[in-house]
Amino acid sequence: MKWFDAMFVQSARNVAQRSSRRGALARLGRAVAGAAALPLLPYDRVAHAQTPAATSGASGTLAAGVNDPKSCDYWKYCAVDGWLCSCCGGTSTSCPPGSTPSPITWIGTCRNPNDGRDYMVSYNDCCGTTSCGHCLCSRNEGEKPLYKLSLDNDINWCMANPVSTYVCSVSYILGVAQK
Repeated sequence: MKWFDAMFVQSARNVAQRSSRRGALARLGRAVAGAAALPLLPYDRVAHAQTPAATSGASGTLAAGVNDPKSCDYWKYCAVDGWLCSCCGGTSTSCPPGSTPSPITWIGTCRNPNDGRDYMVSYNDCCGTTSCGHCLCSRNEGEKPLYKLSLDNDINWCMANPVSTYVCSVSYILGVAQK
């Protein structure tokens, strides 16, 4: 067994001669920073998305779900991407119990077919301990590429919260476009 000990001692000395503690710390720091940046990457919630129904053009009547907050066709959901809080124990404007809205949002401009006006809508991800899993809706009307983060809906905005698990999304009307 002396040959094994001598081989191990010699290999340890060779490694010590070719590397430094600073180099090892630098590699460790790069690995930790890379691992911390992984949750910031966008992810796709489109797998189970519903497609919005169009309004019927000939008769001028609205689609059935255009005023239903539990429908992906709801007019305020023109830029939503995720589970609808109205199907998860909350409403279209409030998070379900046990979850909190992310302070960071994305925005969209949606046309209300009831009055024909454009509204600026803010979308918040609600964050909590478990994901909802009901009423997935992905409508990307007016979505901008990822370099314009405030208009992109493919980011987990819950990373700003102490609990970063995505639950669902809500929408708030911020204002009406003036003509």
